[in-house]
Amino acid sequence: MAFAGILSDSDITAALAACQAADSFNHKVFFAKVGLAGKSAENIKKAFEVIDQDKSGFIEEDELKLFLQNFSASARALTDKETKAFLQAGDTDGDGKIGVQEFSVMVQS
Repeated sequence: MAFAGILSDSDITAALAACQAADSFNHKVFFAKVGLAGKSAENIKKAFEVIDQDKSGFIEEDELKLFLQNFSASARALTDKETKAFLQAGDTDGDGKIGVQEFSVMVQS
């Protein structure tokens, strides 16, 4: 599993269960439930690297749409509404993507 050593399987399962329904995803609730909010900067960076599927150094909108599937292949894709809200919450410089610093701030806020 991609998050082995960073997050526990039980926390991941609980966090995914909490946002199974369409339009129920809230990044703050998810980061808290999955246990990422309390992790070190190093572990948050490792999580970012897992989510940055194309290794561009940024999490773009298409990667955000499939965000939950990084935690479990059977997880749902985010709705367009959830994806746009997630991007808006993390993209503080307005470039249309989330960098590692922006991700860290979003996880820890």
